[in-house]
Amino acid sequence: MARNNNSSNEDVSILSTGVKIEGKISSEGNVRIDGSVIGSVVVNGNLTLGDKSVINGEIEARNITINGKLEGKISSSEKLVLEKNSAVTADVRAKILVIEEGALFEGRTNMKGDAPRSREEEINKDQLL
Repeated sequence: MARNNNSSNEDVSILSTGVKIEGKISSEGNVRIDGSVIGSVVVNGNLTLGDKSVINGEIEARNITINGKLEGKISSSEKLVLEKNSAVTADVRAKILVIEEGALFEGRTNMKGDAPRSREEEINKDQLL
């Protein structure tokens, strides 16, 4: 039987429904959240927010799939998918953005790879022109 030496890349840490965390979560691997987080989530792998998840804060990962509720900031170095049951109010930075029919999204997007600008930065830019 062949052995997969990259099994750590496939491992997923799960925060189940009913789990509530305040603070910062960081992981080198993949993470699935079905509970609640107030704070920040930084993942070097993929991040999945299940349909029962509620996030208030900032999330950062390579690929992000959201099917729950999020309010804050999102930074994806690759792909962000807002699935049909998601409700997101956020400033978004991602190379690829997919919004499925039925998903709710309110916020600003930046697909250039730069961080989204604050409202104050937008006003200052307009004043310079």
